[in-house]
Amino acid sequence: MSPARPVRVLLVDDEPLARQRLRDLLMAESGVDVAGEAEDGDAAVAAIRELRPDLVFLDVQMPGKTGLEVVREIGAEAMPAVIFVTAYDQHALKAFELAALDYLVKPFDDERFEQAFRRARRMIELEEVGRLSNQLLAVLQGAPSAAPAGPSPEPAAPSAWSKPEFLERIAVEMRGQVRVVPVAEIDFITASGPYAEIHAAEKTYLIRERMQTLEERLDPDRFFRIHRSAIVRLDLVETLLRAAGGDYAVRLKSGVKLKVSRSRIEELEARMGLSP
Repeated sequence: MSPARPVRVLLVDDEPLARQRLRDLLMAESGVDVAGEAEDGDAAVAAIRELRPDLVFLDVQMPGKTGLEVVREIGAEAMPAVIFVTAYDQHALKAFELAALDYLVKPFDDERFEQAFRRARRMIELEEVGRLSNQLLAVLQGAPSAAPAGPSPEPAAPSAWSKPEFLERIAVEMRGQVRVVPVAEIDFITASGPYAEIHAAEKTYLIRERMQTLEERLDPDRFFRIHRSAIVRLDLVETLLRAAGGDYAVRLKSGVKLKVSRSRIEELEARMGLSP
């Protein structure tokens, strides 16, 4: 492909904020045309066939069809270059590593995005997407692609694509720098408009993520959403407070008080061992 022609990119993710983050990052790159977006697997298949992008950022786990099912339906030979975007732990992505494919593990920082994008752009400009497709086909058929001489890496477990891992760390941006906050240090999370505020060790970090997404990606044995605008770490809940009028709240060991939704009080009581 001629370097003068912009790289046509398709964004595929069921989370609007995830697509917006990718779009924002791509705006900082020169010679890029975001040709379209898709929010599920079926729409992704139609968009790839209609728009014929050079590069697809493809979420692995989506409604309708997973990212891998999208590739199977299109056919590896007909696929443009792909950067998979996933919440899976890196150990579950051994097949991608074997095939020399690239991927972004949510939450990813700007530097990791830039590495993946520039590698993909180089492959497109050198017209090496065909080789990438052959490697991708090998992954989809369940066999590792040809590897260089030396000890063979272990293949991915058969269940690697079906069992997502819970978040163990969250990348947050502060003063232009990205730092990683271990989930084990989080006390509670509150909604702030389209953002979420992570409260950890008396510090607050703002991230662009939905509460629903965080609720789904945090270990339910460790965290519980007590209100549409609050998620707490269960082992930090010290007291359940009942106020006049039927309102409820929790007090954490730090002394922070958070409102509890009436629709969630019974499950919270069960989690705290207060149910009869």
